Amino acid sequence: MDDDNGSSSVTAQIAEGVSALDASQWDALNTSANPFVSHAFLAALEESGSVGPGTGWSPTPITIRDAAGAISGALPAYLKSHSQGEYVFDHAWAEAYERAGGRYYPKLQIAAPFSPVPGPRLLAKDDETALKLLRAAESVVLQNGLSSAHATFVDDKQLDLLRKAGWLIRSGTQFHWANDGYSSFDDFLGTLASRKRRAIRKERAAAQSAVDIEILRGDQILPEHWDIFWLFYQDTGARKWGRPYLTRGFFDLVAKSMADSIVLFLSHRGGQPVAGALNLLGPDCLYGRYWGCVEDIPFLHFELCYYQAIDFAIEHGLARVEAGAQGEHKLARGYLPVTTWSAHYIADPGFREAVGDYLIRERRAVEREQEFLGELGPFKRG
Repeated sequence: MDDDNGSSSVTAQIAEGVSALDASQWDALNTSANPFVSHAFLAALEESGSVGPGTGWSPTPITIRDAAGAISGALPAYLKSHSQGEYVFDHAWAEAYERAGGRYYPKLQIAAPFSPVPGPRLLAKDDETALKLLRAAESVVLQNGLSSAHATFVDDKQLDLLRKAGWLIRSGTQFHWANDGYSSFDDFLGTLASRKRRAIRKERAAAQSAVDIEILRGDQILPEHWDIFWLFYQDTGARKWGRPYLTRGFFDLVAKSMADSIVLFLSHRGGQPVAGALNLLGPDCLYGRYWGCVEDIPFLHFELCYYQAIDFAIEHGLARVEAGAQGEHKLARGYLPVTTWSAHYIADPGFREAVGDYLIRERRAVEREQEFLGELGPFKRG
């Protein structure tokens, strides 16, 4: 694939999948060690059939190689035939484009599938290579008659490169917990307004009195634990999406290839497992990803997904907890609004202008909402 999009010629390649690429070369470009763009995570999605034929996610990783043939730049990219599993919603764009006579799908998605987790999307040895990757993605769109390319949940450190390339920037909101050097959960609670502090203590007491909770890591998570968690995950997936995005095989694969990055909070009632929350561990962050239950127990979701995560982050000196997409209910539990980012290349000039105008208005609305939400935070007023 040659880039003739107005820049110097660049030869990029599309691989059959991340699993077909050298793991050490791929991970060397993931300098932040973000687990969701690691070779192990993305390859497990492919090898388990969570992405690939029949899923609407066709792996299309784009790479650039140096003179020695080593990978110097890579995009975790997918051809998408729908907009599911992305958490940055463009359904209205698709409807508008198709009403105007265009074909929105397939589109090119640069993302960690099913993972609304901010992180690097341009894996490159330097900024020049990163920009070449973006030009290569644009060429994939233009040469194949695609409507667009979308990089979702982009690390804010890469925004300037995307702006420089002329991609449209979109903002959104998540709720993250930040560790302000707390020595314990009670130390954290001491920073909250008294009413919020009492409410959290009440929720924790109710949940902890109903169940026993264990924390499992790495090889402590046995096949029977994965079988149990699969039941939990299926229940949540069926209720939220109609069917789970991930296959059972995915969990077996990451258990082998990413054991040191997995933290499972598992709760039991009367000796029987009733709920679980699966997390991935990064160098400075605990990422809450999957939750499920077979019994509705008051406040247990908050305990496993939010409070246990805070406890873990404090104990292990992590900078933050990211507990997934959306959820204003997280605010009262110490998770504050932060801005998330995506970037979009729209091939059609007229549609690009319309989307750009929309994003300006949307960004103002997001900023106003975040200001309002920030005023509702649980922390003591200075």
